[in-house]
Amino acid sequence: MKKLLPLMRKYIVFAILSPIFMILEVLGDVIIPYLMSKIVDIGIANQDIDYIITIGIIMIIAAILAMVFGVSSSFFGANAGYGFAAEIRQKTFEKIQGYSFANLDSFTISSLITRLTNDCNTIGQVTMMSLRMAIRAPFMLVFALIMSFRINSSLAKIFLVALPVLAIAIFFTLSKARPLFLKLQTHVDKVNGVIQENLTNIRIVKSFNRQDFEEAKFKKRNDNLMYTAFKAISYIIILMPVFNLVVYSTIIAVLWFGGKQITIGTMTGGALISFITYITQVLMSLMMISMYFMNLLRGSASVSRILEVVNTESEINEISMPIDEVRDGSISFENVSFTYPGSSERTLKNINFSIKSGETLGIIGSTGSSKSTLVQLIPRLYDVTEGSVKVGGVDVREYDMEILRHKVSFVLQKNTLFSGTIRSNMKWGKEDATDEEIIDALKNAQAWEFVSSYDDGLDHIVEQNGDNYSGGQKQRLAIARALLKSPKAIILDDSTSAVDMTTDAKIQKAFKENLPDVTTIIIAQRISSIEHADRIIVMHEGSIESMGSHEELLEKSPIYKEIYVSQQKGVIGQ
Repeated sequence: MKKLLPLMRKYIVFAILSPIFMILEVLGDVIIPYLMSKIVDIGIANQDIDYIITIGIIMIIAAILAMVFGVSSSFFGANAGYGFAAEIRQKTFEKIQGYSFANLDSFTISSLITRLTNDCNTIGQVTMMSLRMAIRAPFMLVFALIMSFRINSSLAKIFLVALPVLAIAIFFTLSKARPLFLKLQTHVDKVNGVIQENLTNIRIVKSFNRQDFEEAKFKKRNDNLMYTAFKAISYIIILMPVFNLVVYSTIIAVLWFGGKQITIGTMTGGALISFITYITQVLMSLMMISMYFMNLLRGSASVSRILEVVNTESEINEISMPIDEVRDGSISFENVSFTYPGSSERTLKNINFSIKSGETLGIIGSTGSSKSTLVQLIPRLYDVTEGSVKVGGVDVREYDMEILRHKVSFVLQKNTLFSGTIRSNMKWGKEDATDEEIIDALKNAQAWEFVSSYDDGLDHIVEQNGDNYSGGQKQRLAIARALLKSPKAIILDDSTSAVDMTTDAKIQKAFKENLPDVTTIIIAQRISSIEHADRIIVMHEGSIESMGSHEELLEKSPIYKEIYVSQQKGVIGQ
């Protein structure tokens, strides 16, 4: 918790006031049974109405004050607890934003979502309980015990039997429930994973008519969560009858021995009534402590999961004085090899090539030839294992990462749009972009032709993930968004696969005519998308098989020629 406690600084006043008011509430709750015994033993015994009214008024005032103190403590505790949770959630989210792709590969998305929501909420609840229940229970236990011994020290010895029995039962319950609470969050992760995967791909599920399969998969994980939760709760359920048995047994013993003392005149009726109330307070306090520790177990599991995220350092770190200007879009790979974290097999092997600023480079190869991995090294989405990647003649590890990624635009294979409008999505590329700049980028990406057809133009709604646009439209909007960054280099990772060949050709022509100084790297499955490139790299099993122009590769690269012939047959067949 040492790493998280500084986040409480903003709510430190609430964190201090909550336990103070809780102690004042406990004092009010403890004084009421004592006043009640005075009414019975003095007021009723002596038929003194004035005394009864006076003490009664004091009791009412004490009850009202205790209520006010309790409400105040709850208010301050909730602010401190859930404010603390909000700060942890913010810090964790910011940490994730700084992760490299390698870091993100080590966590499942569903697990990160659970940590940001469920685990942070649990920490907030446990923090609030720590400021209230963890204060109330011990103070109530101590104060009630003091009052019990003050009323009748011989009768209070009953606690020497009751308390150890309850302590043993609580220890047994906690030891059995602890591992189950730790498992509980893992099962929540798995349930969230199924939900996320299903809802993200619901259209595919329906198109393949796999609803029954998905329901069965969800049921299996949901049942595992239910059974684990049931086992954990079962131990708590067992504790309740034990607690009730001890409480009622203690009350019976007090009534038995206390009744005898009343008979012989060593104890009054009012004292016995208040003593029974203090018994309940003592034993309830012990029960509250056990409940707190059970929640603390869940909280400790959540803290461990949050710290796992917070303590994970990004695989990619900036140097102390990074370069903040990218001179041009020239790119070179020098003896580059790359291995994914946790793997022993090299994904890229001894890559060497260079392209001048303003050139167009095409990359093609079979599935799994590491084309995407190659280009992800340029904006430092991953760091090289060996060798160096240079942009503008400078090793990418020497740049300010924000500057590098601003000047090397990347359009990923999966084009994601965010809920909002076309304008708001375009401003991801440039926050202060004017409508003229946005329209110019849309024209270069061949997206203006369909955007201009909307009555509301740039204000046209974009649903979550851009589900109200076709695949080709999303790709063109993503390209336009990347162009707004005014990059030195732009990487299109199979980003025109859903675009027809005519539109694809228009995009390439617009790039050549309107962006002559921008280096363009195009990963494509269709040779028609890259045959115009200055040079083309043919990738095979993580290595460069050949490099040259379209005509040169047709002569010297068997892989390229095979792809070309197969695609030509496909075109002729159509």
